[in-house]
Amino acid sequence: MPTKRHSWLERRFDLSARGSTVRTEIIAGLTTFMACAYLVIVIPGLLAAGGMDKGAATSAVIIVFALGSILMAFYGNLPFIVGPGVGGSAIVGVTLAASEHVPWQVGLGIAFWSGVLFMLLTALKLREVVTRTVPLQIKLGLTSSIGLFVTMLGLRNAGLVLANAKTNALMLGNFTTPGAAVALSGLAAGVFLQARKIPGGILWSILVATALGIPLGVTRLPASWFSWPHSPSAVFFELDPVGALHVGFLPYLFVFFAAEFFSTMGTTLAVGDKAGMLDRDGNMAQINTPFVVDSIAATVGTLLGIPALTSLIESAAGVESGGRTGLTALAAATAFLLLLLLTPLALMIPKEATAPALLLIGLSMFSGLRRVDMDDFSTAVPVLLMMLLTLGANSFATGIAGGLLCYVIVKLLAGRRRDIPSGLYIVAVPLAYYFWTVISHS
Repeated sequence: MPTKRHSWLERRFDLSARGSTVRTEIIAGLTTFMACAYLVIVIPGLLAAGGMDKGAATSAVIIVFALGSILMAFYGNLPFIVGPGVGGSAIVGVTLAASEHVPWQVGLGIAFWSGVLFMLLTALKLREVVTRTVPLQIKLGLTSSIGLFVTMLGLRNAGLVLANAKTNALMLGNFTTPGAAVALSGLAAGVFLQARKIPGGILWSILVATALGIPLGVTRLPASWFSWPHSPSAVFFELDPVGALHVGFLPYLFVFFAAEFFSTMGTTLAVGDKAGMLDRDGNMAQINTPFVVDSIAATVGTLLGIPALTSLIESAAGVESGGRTGLTALAAATAFLLLLLLTPLALMIPKEATAPALLLIGLSMFSGLRRVDMDDFSTAVPVLLMMLLTLGANSFATGIAGGLLCYVIVKLLAGRRRDIPSGLYIVAVPLAYYFWTVISHS
């Protein structure tokens, strides 16, 4: 018999109607937390490359993870984790601050105005209009495209695939290294558990890989399990929104906005597809709800020193573990709040231990490709090119942009103008500018 606390949770998050339970949702939340834990290391490192205080950034990252996910839990009631994306953080910390010598405060200001644009377009429901404009076949291929991105991320984190320093071409890594051994062991455990449909299989694969990494020297045990968090005051409210309005920064604003716009759209549809939330036309009911959450998070996050908050593709880890409601996001948010005092515990999880989870999630997302009409050349080419561009650019935002442009061009050349939604012609203009900007700076 459920306790009163469980009864409240079931009513508040509508668990029964979505075929879930409190236990399943908590496991899913912890799984997503574990899959996202590496970002607590990666994001501050990217921002610190541009001069931001790393300790303060680490605390701020944990705080925005918790706040964004709590907002998604109670407003959106969706199993999406909201946190800073690697792409936006790299733009602010590496591209703007470290390479272009734009102060990180101005970079945060650019991200702030991008968030304001998100809020405006969301309020006008234009983001939903653009999402519905995307053709069904592109939406079907989009999930596989992001799956390819996630799979490649897992292979790189495992050290199984490397980028050749001279040619920048992909090459196989050394499968005999301790890191590769940890990743492969975790992958074997994950496959074993997932094939037998054991609840929390992905979470257990991360824990198994982390434990195996201890004797192999990959997992480093902390000197202390408890630590007081660094003060985030060095990054709180340090953005420079006025400086960001300089006309010379407008191209940066557009690139930042476009990249985050399409990556957010792609993530929402891809994770929604995994959760069975899309209709037969590839649309998600009330998709404006998660858009409202991530637009608020993207704006408020910059005030707290962290750019580019969005629904993360790692949310698919929780969905794969059965998460279907906002309770998954709430469980993950609670874990992040505890992390403020147990930061050493999360930092001990090596990227090789989370790699198996990314591999399993990414590979499972290829199932959508079977619904793409590969017999239709004018449909197959844009979808396959979208996947290849995602792989080549290491960015699914660029892949989506290229795939949509290719769809318009190929359909016109094939004399299939009626297959192109009228709104896609309008979207193609900024897409073309974004794509040109990306390739001209690569």
